[in-house]
Amino acid sequence: MRPVFPFTAIVGQDDLKLALLLAAIDPSLGGVLVLGDRGTGKSTAVRALAALLPPIAAVEGCPYNSSLDDADAGCVAGCPCNTGKPRAEVMISVPVVDLPLGATEDRVVGALDLEHALVRGEKRFEPGLLARANRGFLYIDEVNLLEDHLVDLLLDVAASGENVVEREGISIRHPARFVLVGSGNPEEGELRPQLLDRFGLMVNVGTPRDVPSRVEVVRRRDAFERDGSAFVASFSGETERLRVRIAAARALLGTINVPQRTLERAAEICIALGTDGLRGELTLIRSARALAAFEGAGSVGLSELRRIAPLALSHRLRRDPLDEAGSEARVARALGEVFGADVPVGV
Repeated sequence: MRPVFPFTAIVGQDDLKLALLLAAIDPSLGGVLVLGDRGTGKSTAVRALAALLPPIAAVEGCPYNSSLDDADAGCVAGCPCNTGKPRAEVMISVPVVDLPLGATEDRVVGALDLEHALVRGEKRFEPGLLARANRGFLYIDEVNLLEDHLVDLLLDVAASGENVVEREGISIRHPARFVLVGSGNPEEGELRPQLLDRFGLMVNVGTPRDVPSRVEVVRRRDAFERDGSAFVASFSGETERLRVRIAAARALLGTINVPQRTLERAAEICIALGTDGLRGELTLIRSARALAAFEGAGSVGLSELRRIAPLALSHRLRRDPLDEAGSEARVARALGEVFGADVPVGV
């Protein structure tokens, strides 16, 4: 198997790494949108995170990656989950599925297996990319250039957690729960507001501007390409410690307390920013809870809110023609107004 660049070897990009870790700890956050220059490690970070996560248990041969616990509830006829025979369980890597811009709707959602129909005269569903991404990551590079009909499709699936296909005489419904990760360059086109709002966290990444960072990036990438196995092994200790920390955070997540004061501050921040709906507060609280679990805290404090607010809220702001400040500057200003002296700057 080809080595994957270690997550712990990525230089800088702290916000990107944090956002991906939080989405891995709590997939209900709604995914991560990464905007910025090409060649800044966006796709590398996504694949590195998936390789970092512990394997998942799935029914052997199931195209939907179903576990023994949820196989009865979602898999279609003909799947190894529904043959009536004893089901074997295997450990598989967390799936990372690329959704290319030129993909057809049939390729994404699945369609009738024409070859099987012609040869055997039987209708059989051929799963698509959404089936393969179940319980994993669906990665879309240049998501801002995705065709509108695929955007609408993804919005429906992301909201329901299942893919429904009714065409060509077939009616199929299967689980499609995945962490949606999109990347793109905003200079090449804007995202539709409906899809933008679906991403839980948004990160702006850029090319390092200091010489030491750029040199270290090039040095590590060159070492990885020369001898990938040796390079991965050199980061095995850090990787294992982070893997254990993620597992501990997942176990701790359900026990994290969110005090009334924290809930009130989250609402005040969103009101100050004028965000539409309540998705902003929900994402802010969930991501702050995941951050508290990752740091081993027992409850969500104001410092977690302050740290995560730019990632959870900067893409939810209305455009204000009278305010020339960028979204991150507006979030920082709102945090200053709401918190005052509650949380020291930099905490």
